Order: sequence, then C-alpha cells, then structure tokens
Amino acid sequence: MIEVVIDSIRVSLMSQYRIVILKDSTTDRYLPIWIGPCEADAITIELQEMPPQRPLTHDLLKSMIRELGGKAVHILINDLRNDVYYARVVIDVAGRQIEVDARPSDAIALAVRAKVPVFVSDHVMERHSIEPEEDVERTVGGKELDEDRLSAFKDFVNSLDLDDLDDEEE
Repeated sequence: MIEVVIDSIRVSLMSQYRIVILKDSTTDRYLPIWIGPCEADAITIELQEMPPQRPLTHDLLKSMIRELGGKAVHILINDLRNDVYYARVVIDVAGRQIEVDARPSDAIALAVRAKVPVFVSDHVMERHSIEPEEDVERTVGGKELDEDRLSAFKDFVNSLDLDDLDDEEE
C-alpha cells in the first residue's frame, strides 16, 4: 500500500466532473481520479475548514461509524476495472477490522473528516499513476521559458503594495 495525499481538485472543462489528484507521499507520482461535483465540494469544504450549517452526508457517515462503536482506520483505493476505481473503508470495531466497499470519492470525503490516511494499492499505483516530465516547469505550451524576460515581471509583481487595496474599496 502506498500512502497518498490530496494534491488538488481540478475542474474538467469538458464535463461537469472534477478530478481529484492524489500524490504519492514519497515520490512524484500522481493518481488522477474523476469524481462528481458534489463529492468534490464535500472534500473541498473539509479541506478548507469551512464548516457547513448542517452535517453533510459524509459527516453523517462519520458520526454513524462513531455512534455504532467503530472508528475509521484508513481508506484504500484498491482496484480499477472498466475505467471505474474501487475503494475500501477500513473500520475498527471492538478490535476487529472490517472493510466496506465505497466509491473513492466518498471514501476520500470520509477520510478528510475522520483525519485518517488514504492509501492506494501497489498495483493500481504502478499501472495508473503518472509522473510529470522533468522539464515541465521550464516550458509553457511546448516553448522554453525565458527566465530573463520573466524576471522583469517578477520584479514588478514583487514591488506592488497590495495592502492599500482594502482601503480603496471603502
């Protein structure tokens, strides 16, 4: 099992779906997983520490596990079949671990609320992760970045006094 962290949640310009980008915690491998907008919002709300007025579905799930005497241990994204990822929520109940089938998006939303680690099975990460190209930071649109030209822009941005912006709005 490989521990991952949520790197980002991206918006697809081609559909209403979102992509959660999971990053291997020890290397530069990334695993993109398509998720729905509601699940993306549920993950984002928790990561940004914006408490909802009323519990969301994943808050309810966390509370139910706790009230029934269980404790979420971790989640595991364990398979990909026919372009669909599968996950397991591992719950400790009185010293016995049980696994519950879940969509990765729901499992991740629960994991961020329960503050438990997210893992990806070795075979899923080996077959479906991506690694950025070495020079990806030095190119834009296939063209080499001219750092001398960019340094003038960087100097200009750094010289801006943004503290005065709040005063101008009044």
